[in-house]
Amino acid sequence: MTTRRILMSSMLGALAAPAVLRQARAATALDLATVWPDGNFHTQNARKFAAEVAKATEGAVTINVQAGGALGFKGPELLRSVRDGLVPMADVLNNQQIGDAPTMGIEGISFLVGSFDELKVLHKHLMPEYERVARANNQKFLYIVPWPTQYLHIKAPIAGIEGLRGQRIRSSDKATADMCNMLGASGTMMPWGEVVPALASGRIEGVCTSATSGVDGRFWEFLKVAYRTNHTFSSQLVSINLDTWGGISAANRAKIEAVAKAMQPQFWDVAANDDTTSARKLTEGGMQVLSVEPPLLAEMRKRTAAMKDDFIKRVPASKPIIEAYLRDVGRA
Repeated sequence: MTTRRILMSSMLGALAAPAVLRQARAATALDLATVWPDGNFHTQNARKFAAEVAKATEGAVTINVQAGGALGFKGPELLRSVRDGLVPMADVLNNQQIGDAPTMGIEGISFLVGSFDELKVLHKHLMPEYERVARANNQKFLYIVPWPTQYLHIKAPIAGIEGLRGQRIRSSDKATADMCNMLGASGTMMPWGEVVPALASGRIEGVCTSATSGVDGRFWEFLKVAYRTNHTFSSQLVSINLDTWGGISAANRAKIEAVAKAMQPQFWDVAANDDTTSARKLTEGGMQVLSVEPPLLAEMRKRTAAMKDDFIKRVPASKPIIEAYLRDVGRA
């Protein structure tokens, strides 16, 4: 009986071995590049997404989130890096890609969107365009998550708009840099990885970004005030190369899409809640978190009012999207 059991075990092992090898060959491991550090909520969202994908596909597809620019790609390079297959997946900041896809800058039009609810309305009209952009760049966007409220982080409080004159302020995109120039400051486009060294060296004197990024950069070590301007919105899109996507089985592609669809609303809630937590951390670090006084906010809006029309002239494809959005929110 012992000999028979040994023979049977050997036969079963021989039969199982090809199946194990087929499963190993079928497993797909994908790097996901992001410039944001491990503590950033977008990175944490990506890790949660990766865990759910592995679970849903029973390990057939695994996603390795490479945070903090570990793979060497800068934010403005990520759309084309996925396009060219240099990295299979990335967490792409939309308004840093306008050189390759101008319509991805619509959210960055100053004071166009005033809340998450309005942003959802804009996305209703924007997503068909994003799907076109993705196809044109050999990729697919799996989910999109906005950044929270935007702030102007500077060295000291200002009494009025003249207090910004000449201040060198970093932005992540051209639209925000243009906005800073219209407000009398000196807008400077700069990838996130260069921001903290530039603050330390004095090359810049302020930063337009979220409170979340302010915490990531420990801005309290360089700056003293964060004004809640909420001047623009921007979003991260988790993207996958179409050649890579096509190499995944249809069944697993459906599972991944289902995970993305289910988790996107959860990630929006994380974004909404993160602002409160991050603003508190800025305060604990020693910064003042201030609302913009109505006269100053009115002046900011007045000075930047032409940005929408200028954007439409530069990017005609944006006109029907913006007009449909404004009709829906009652500002046509």
